[in-house]
Amino acid sequence: MKLIPAIDLMNGKCVRLFKGDFNKRKDFSKEPHEQAQFWESEGAECIHIVDLDAAKSGNPSNDKTIKEIVKTVNIPIQIGGGIRSQERIEQLFSYGIDKVIMGTSAIENKALVKELSNKFPGRIIVGIDAKERKVSTRGWLEQSNILATDLVKELSSFKIASFIVTDINTDGTLEGTNEDFIRDILNITDIPVIASGGIGSISDLLSLIKFESFGLYGVIVGKALYENKFTINEANKVLSTERLTDIELNKKYQA
Repeated sequence: MKLIPAIDLMNGKCVRLFKGDFNKRKDFSKEPHEQAQFWESEGAECIHIVDLDAAKSGNPSNDKTIKEIVKTVNIPIQIGGGIRSQERIEQLFSYGIDKVIMGTSAIENKALVKELSNKFPGRIIVGIDAKERKVSTRGWLEQSNILATDLVKELSSFKIASFIVTDINTDGTLEGTNEDFIRDILNITDIPVIASGGIGSISDLLSLIKFESFGLYGVIVGKALYENKFTINEANKVLSTERLTDIELNKKYQA
């Protein structure tokens, strides 16, 4: 299970939202490319970027910043936010992006997602953001009546790299993950799953290790890293440990 640090972009800056609310935004001082470089030096194996402006409007406005991040680091980058066409995907790939995340399109244009996952096998991630288990779209501003589990079932036949599943009600809270939601997703798909939302401590990471054997590939962490709840180096030591039992780990790293 990999820890994947997140950079959420608004107006070229690193920000974090509370439960996806654009009016509850916190800015961080480091430039995004500097933040990415720091996390790579800490041992990050991948960077997760969300273009919040593009997610909200559908129009990319942070490409200069995205290009700076790509030039600064040597690790893979996955990016989401307003990605709704083949042209946009090819543009991002031309910048050096490794994988792209399609979210709104997974509901509004499944045929496109299928077509592009066939055209770019293993490079399309489907992002499923849910509130009360129902999928939200367009930067979490619109709420559907589609259950996240139903969407995962439907898209699991596509040639996608992974699902990123986010429980919006936990995102940015630092209060722990929705384990029941993660378990339900893992139970219905053989495609690797990346969980997002709620990680606030090493203990929260430890609580998810039990899901690794069921297909949990990684965990996206943002606010906890920005607010120094733990470091990537500390987390990697925990996640790569094979000698210690879960009980021993909890004793050693209890928050």
